[in-house]
Amino acid sequence: MKTKAMISANGAPLLTELTAGHLHQAVGLSSEMGWPYRLEDWAFAHRLGSGLALEQSDRLIGTAMRWDYGDDCTSVGMIIVAKAFQKRGYGALLVDALLEDAKAKTVFLNATQEALALYRRRGFRCTGIINQHQGVPMLLGDIDRPRQIKIADSADLTNVLALDHDALGMPRAMLLRSLAEAGQILVLMDRGVASGFAAYRAFGRGFVIGPVVAPRLDDACQLVDAAIWRLPGDFVRVDTPADSGLTPWLEARGLARVDSASAMVRGVQPQPSGQARVFALSSQSLG
Repeated sequence: MKTKAMISANGAPLLTELTAGHLHQAVGLSSEMGWPYRLEDWAFAHRLGSGLALEQSDRLIGTAMRWDYGDDCTSVGMIIVAKAFQKRGYGALLVDALLEDAKAKTVFLNATQEALALYRRRGFRCTGIINQHQGVPMLLGDIDRPRQIKIADSADLTNVLALDHDALGMPRAMLLRSLAEAGQILVLMDRGVASGFAAYRAFGRGFVIGPVVAPRLDDACQLVDAAIWRLPGDFVRVDTPADSGLTPWLEARGLARVDSASAMVRGVQPQPSGQARVFALSSQSLG
């Protein structure tokens, strides 16, 4: 991540690289916004990407991160400005620095309603809505079906990477391998081959289930159910595209829709291939 040091004699903020040493303060920033990121969640995201830190007198007052997927695509997120420093143009400063570094890449993000105008002015367009669901889900009988759904092994992971690439039109091997190390990836087997998958890991107040990639809604529901069955009594979060069809099913299981964000892209949208599609994100920042 290339940065331009921005500081003046009157003590204007300094824009620099986000390092592991900033992450304890970053937890405080996200907590101020009501985002329940743990230090472990910041560290996970930081290991996978690169970021910017905005500091004033050694105090972290803003962050922004990006994650590259192949040579042509990047996702941006974790864009935060401390409340005491908002409405001074610092959010735009962070976004512009990220976009300058991304250059001609296709850039994805999930925006709050308040930030839509800022991103539209920079060439982003809305492609859909992401619904955030969370709560302690209900268990409905013994839905875990070991003959159909199992924990992915090293041989299955090759198929998982291919399914994910086909569903999104871009490679995310590093992300998925990291998710397998941080939690579990469940695979839905069809004649001995993985036809869909769901990852889950510790995150925030409990666990996040995602990404979920499957050929059909029923398959996605089975995969989410299998993850829920392994997390009895735990707080669970799922971020799903509004047009996936998963929202009514999640609400029926006790995972209320608590918020929504606008999915946005700047540049050429990658073209998915194959039958599988995305039913849940790994997170709103990572995609």
